[in-house]
Amino acid sequence: MYAIVDCNNFFASCERVFRPDLRTRPVVVLSNNDGCIISRSAEAKKLGIKMGAPYFDVREQLERNNVMVFSSNYALYGDFSHRVMNSLAEFVDRDDDLEVYSIDEAFLHLAPLAHLHEPEAYCHKIRTTVERWTGIPVSIGIAPTKTLAKIANGIAKKYKGYGGVFHLNTPERLDKVLAATPAEDVWGVGYRLAEKLKQYGLYTAKQLRDCNDALIRKTGGVVLLRTVHELRGTPCFFSDAVPDVRKGIASTRSFGNTVTAFEDLREAVATFISRAAVKLRRQHSAAGALYVYVRTSAFAEGEKYSRSAWRELPVHTDSTPELIHHATEMLREIYREGYQYKKAGVMLSQLIPRSNIQLNAFDTADRTRHTRAMRALDQINRIHGNDTLRIAASGLNRRNWQMRSDMGSGQYTTNWNELFVMKV
Repeated sequence: MYAIVDCNNFFASCERVFRPDLRTRPVVVLSNNDGCIISRSAEAKKLGIKMGAPYFDVREQLERNNVMVFSSNYALYGDFSHRVMNSLAEFVDRDDDLEVYSIDEAFLHLAPLAHLHEPEAYCHKIRTTVERWTGIPVSIGIAPTKTLAKIANGIAKKYKGYGGVFHLNTPERLDKVLAATPAEDVWGVGYRLAEKLKQYGLYTAKQLRDCNDALIRKTGGVVLLRTVHELRGTPCFFSDAVPDVRKGIASTRSFGNTVTAFEDLREAVATFISRAAVKLRRQHSAAGALYVYVRTSAFAEGEKYSRSAWRELPVHTDSTPELIHHATEMLREIYREGYQYKKAGVMLSQLIPRSNIQLNAFDTADRTRHTRAMRALDQINRIHGNDTLRIAASGLNRRNWQMRSDMGSGQYTTNWNELFVMKV
């Protein structure tokens, strides 16, 4: 038996935790550079505000309906995600029975809890506890498989009468729910595959479940067949015991303001390298190749410019200063004066386990010193917050190229200088 716990309107809910005055007011959160809407409270959804709508298109509608608008605050959301997952960990006996699926979703494997005779009551307790401990409301779907649990979660969110928890616990209830669920809403199906399934008369999850295996395999292969078996109540999607190690790590951003000076562009690239290198070290890998690109806006008037460079490194490395050195040399090759750059990015590739690094006779870097320095840098930033300590090449003050965040909330839980203060 599985339960999926999904935070309701997660980013908007995080913004409300320290703003009780917003509990009944419509709230939306914008993407990077205040571009598009990426989270909406229930009240904002009722106003007909669409997910992904460009902010400039709906700005008048938001103002007319007194909608509170926030720039994205990923430090706050990441911290609340951590708090929610830590709360959920209290309700399982083994670490393996909690599978974090995304920033706002997690699967709980309830089968090992042999004493659990009333899973619905138990999940109501989980829901109440998580909201009391973190301030984040959640919905929970319970079913024999993960795919069915996702469908059950959708019912728990949509119909308030279930109190935020829905259990697919009878054949009659299962048939009724699957018959009302479009095929494209099934986890792992999506719009394109659903259009293909319609050619065979498969419009609902129930029709998909009852279809013969040969047609399913012909239409969507083994992956779709596993989904169908999950709809029939046979678990096929299990958490991988091997950690997910990326084969490439990218860091890219659009700038809040256009950039013309080489130094500003170098700061941005150095910052992106720093972020990618932290992820590299976190998975105990080293990079053997580096890719850097810059480009102007695709929508700006005048001549466009886009250029990239790729370099194979002499020795695999996870050192931020070493990677910044190579990236700066590459940036000098592709930079051209006179252009207004709007975006840049880097990618680390040819990743290998750090323990497999092979040196060469011409390598002069003090790698032991680099390792100690990076370990200290990561530890300080992990304890005191991101960018507490950073490489000088990435800039010392507020940078001209940083993303727009004109309506950002404070980093209430991760920055001592921005702790929430309630006025009485």
